[in-house]
Amino acid sequence: MIVTYKDDPVFLHSFNYALGGLRRNLDELKDQNLLLGDVATLREAGYEYNFALGSNETLLQLASRPVLETGQMSDGIDAMVFQHCYQESAVLPYAPNEPDVALRNRYFAAEVMRELKLDHLPYLCSFASGCAGFASILLTAAGLFDSSEARSTICVMADSMPPGVPFNMLRERILQSDQSSAFRLGRERRGYRLLEINFYSTVRIAVRFVEIVRRAVEMINALAAELRLEMTQSDVALHYPNMFPDIWRMVTRYLTMPRREHIMENIRERAHCMATDSVVTLKNHHQRREGRIHVIVSYGIGLHLGVCILREEAAP
Repeated sequence: MIVTYKDDPVFLHSFNYALGGLRRNLDELKDQNLLLGDVATLREAGYEYNFALGSNETLLQLASRPVLETGQMSDGIDAMVFQHCYQESAVLPYAPNEPDVALRNRYFAAEVMRELKLDHLPYLCSFASGCAGFASILLTAAGLFDSSEARSTICVMADSMPPGVPFNMLRERILQSDQSSAFRLGRERRGYRLLEINFYSTVRIAVRFVEIVRRAVEMINALAAELRLEMTQSDVALHYPNMFPDIWRMVTRYLTMPRREHIMENIRERAHCMATDSVVTLKNHHQRREGRIHVIVSYGIGLHLGVCILREEAAP
């Protein structure tokens, strides 16, 4: 599914993120029975450390920081959109014998807003897209914009591993970190302009890696054709999540883009941060080069594959 915004300017900016306060290496995780597989296998995939919530830290606290920093950068918020990979992150825990229905449904989004004293704002939550949440939250948030109004939305992503659950995924060889991030979506011309999104989903439990490569290449090329972008002449930055490094190298190799930058950042130091991976690289790789094309690839178990094309603006 391709959704285009080329005739309806929407811009992303004010990127902020936070990682859990507890840093551990693979050997420490193994000693604490928080790894399913072998340390050497994850190390071979590029991982060495991850971040988890500290003993006196909550996901609510972790998420409040980037939201506050993003909200302070400009005035006026019309709505908020949240995204989670884990169902346990979307709703705060409650006692099984809790008789009050309101306390059984303590949505994380509302708790963050209450913590920051934000009220009377519409809020939405995108959940079932897993680690492809950057693309899905953009689809949801951009749908709030009417061409006649200058709206501004804060997008928030936050996830922490449920207590006692191993941090890595055995078959996929993925090591995750607890994280949160936020950015603004609005009409102010700065950061990156959203051009198009291509989103694919399947309910199959397992998909071969060769299909992921093929579909990613096809989806990127389809967007380029739709936008009439001459990728062989354009300066292109390709952003990938911190998982499957070999797969993304193959995708880059199969794309006919001589002037390309392959971006997969700090997998050794911060592991995979779900949708926040894209926030980190977009924050770090804005170079004030107006017109530069950024391709954001998102992958989520489920399976979801999302590709966004953004155009860099002169102002960050």
